[in-house]
Amino acid sequence: MSLPTALSERTLATLSSALGLETAEDLALTSAMSPEPVGRLRVLRGAPIEKAVTVDLVVPQIGLDSHMIFAFTGSDSAVPHFTLDSVKAPEYHAMHLDLIPRADLAINLAYLDAVFLPLTPLLEDAWQLEGVAPAAIGPRQRAMMSPWMVVCRATEDAFRALDSTVDDYLAHWLTLVDKGVPAVEADLAARDRANRANLFSPEVDPVWAQVTRLLGAEQAERVRGELLA
Repeated sequence: MSLPTALSERTLATLSSALGLETAEDLALTSAMSPEPVGRLRVLRGAPIEKAVTVDLVVPQIGLDSHMIFAFTGSDSAVPHFTLDSVKAPEYHAMHLDLIPRADLAINLAYLDAVFLPLTPLLEDAWQLEGVAPAAIGPRQRAMMSPWMVVCRATEDAFRALDSTVDDYLAHWLTLVDKGVPAVEADLAARDRANRANLFSPEVDPVWAQVTRLLGAEQAERVRGELLA
């Protein structure tokens, strides 16, 4: 089992156990590149959150081993969404770990301090690991995420060392789900719809062009639609 696969499955198991999530959908993803399925789309549901969506894509022919988890809180909740992407490419490992804000941090200081400030030492420690380097992501995409995002390339040893960062981000997020967060000034549902439309837009994130080439337009839109809804 690859490091990204192991990390993703362990993280999903922790989520499922802590929140009582159960699989509602489990869909094989296919490609013209292979007679066997190249991936899997799963949707898990449980009362404390709206749903968790996982997308696994493993294509040895092109050196792709990619695993995404996105845990969505309810439309009326200010608790951020949790996301983890763990990837193995031919030359490196990569990770995207974040809590996606549900409100404007600049005008909701109590929310920022409660939700994100505790992540600061974790973020600083992650960037000090030998073998961790920033990933190539532009400010346009960064604007839709949080300043506490860990988005990086890593050596195998560094990727393994980031396990504790993922565990600690997840533990903090689960505490927020359990205890709640300060009130914010926002139309939470409307803001979330708009933010997710941009976050998962093919015009913003070039990964969708790659997913479409691999899976075809219909399956790519099925995956994207699950992240948007």
